Amino acid sequence: MNPRTDKLVRRTTMVATVTASYFLLTADYGPEPNALDPIKNAILSAERSVKAFVFGPEKESQKSDGKLGSNNAK
Repeated sequence: MNPRTDKLVRRTTMVATVTASYFLLTADYGPEPNALDPIKNAILSAERSVKAFVFGPEKESQKSDGKLGSNNAK
C-alpha cells in the first residue's frame, strides 16, 4: 500500500476509534456530571471556534438578546 494512503487509513482509524469510544462511554452516564466532561467541553469549544472562524463571530446583540424570534411569534 502507498505510504501516504497507509498513514491516512491509520489516522482515520484512530479518530474513529476515539469517537466511538467516547460515545459508548457517555451513553452509560447520560446528562449527569462525570469524568468525561472536560473532553466534552474541549470538543464543544473546538466546535465554537471553528464556527466563529468560518461564519464570523456572533454579534453582541444576538448574544445578549436571546429572544430574537419571540416578537415575531406573537
